Amino acid sequence: MTASAPRYMARFRCIAEACEDTCCAGLTVPISESRWSLLRQKVAGTPDEARVAALISPNPDGATGQQAGLLGKRADGHCAFLDEAKLCSLQRRYGEAVLPDGCSVFPRVLTRWGARVEMAGSLACPETARLCLLAEDALVREPVPEAHALRPQVARQVAAGDDPWTAHADTVREAMLRLLSRREVPFAARLYALGRMALDLGGFYFPGTTAFGSADGERLARILREYEATDTLASLSAQLTALELPGGPWAGICGAVLRSREAAVSSPRFLSLMNAVRASYGGADTHPDQAWELHAARRSALESLHGERVHQYFLHHALNHVLRHPFTEAESLLNAVFLLVLRASVVRWVLLGHPAVVALLEAPATPVAALDAAAVEAFQLAAKHVEQAPSFLDFARGLAGEGPETFARLLILVKGL
Repeated sequence: MTASAPRYMARFRCIAEACEDTCCAGLTVPISESRWSLLRQKVAGTPDEARVAALISPNPDGATGQQAGLLGKRADGHCAFLDEAKLCSLQRRYGEAVLPDGCSVFPRVLTRWGARVEMAGSLACPETARLCLLAEDALVREPVPEAHALRPQVARQVAAGDDPWTAHADTVREAMLRLLSRREVPFAARLYALGRMALDLGGFYFPGTTAFGSADGERLARILREYEATDTLASLSAQLTALELPGGPWAGICGAVLRSREAAVSSPRFLSLMNAVRASYGGADTHPDQAWELHAARRSALESLHGERVHQYFLHHALNHVLRHPFTEAESLLNAVFLLVLRASVVRWVLLGHPAVVALLEAPATPVAALDAAAVEAFQLAAKHVEQAPSFLDFARGLAGEGPETFARLLILVKGL
């Protein structure tokens, strides 16, 4: 087995009790039959035997195998096995081997592409978000020791290559990563180009297609080359600049996403930030057009002060998204791009409403470290409490619609960025 990872994940080490958050809260954690059995063996005859029996229960959905049991939670949403030092009491006493796969691997995300195992990271971890967003070379991919992958057997297989959709997936993904990395083109224009490329491919390259011959393979390669051409990207950038769209709908979408998550999340950090962001845009009753005007003014001001730094945050977020979320899991390539742009829009809204960023714009001499800290908090809390939530994913599917309307709605999101 060969393993690779972006450089920030090769650098990652859990900072445990020094972390400003904990991965042991707010999530439903399943445990497999094999790990559950091993844990019961380890705690047999110890004071923890009764705790394990009481605090891990069979999955109420009747699932078996990898989802056989669920770890219990305290009233505050934290894992029942989290101790006073913000450490896992099970791992401390019995070792990493007894942990559920999710606990052991997080924040690593393992994906098997053919014979390769790739390790990306979840920005729901503050330390991962810091390493990913702030280091210029964070997304450079490199080989890593197999031990870094921890449990490669749980890696999801996304490119078996036995059908056209997965056989060409790695080629398409690499083209996406190259396009996103074209720094000479404005970031929003790169996302627009990515959407146009997905639209052009969507007529013949999609999940389940069987009528994909050699001519289609050549057509796919030609379209990918076309979207790497400097003239194409310059033309698309000019098109996007000339396109006039109101910003109110974009602001309304971002606000609606966050309001829906506030009702479902109990994390004090998340709720505190969301309250501050909403207040910074004028409160719950502010019309989306007015909120957009505030956002657009802040966006322009922050661009003039720290444009390159902010560009790095969103570029790294996008590149990591492509590595973290294989597009083969989406209904289409265009839907995968839509979800990327929606996630970027939500976190852009949070960042520009973050009280530290608002204060920075009022005092431009504020050190860039304050902006970095705000970015880490905004991206991390959005990743943890919004981006993977089933309700958010359902909302994204409904918002995207189907066919040509998906691209039209993508344009609204891209213009908002």
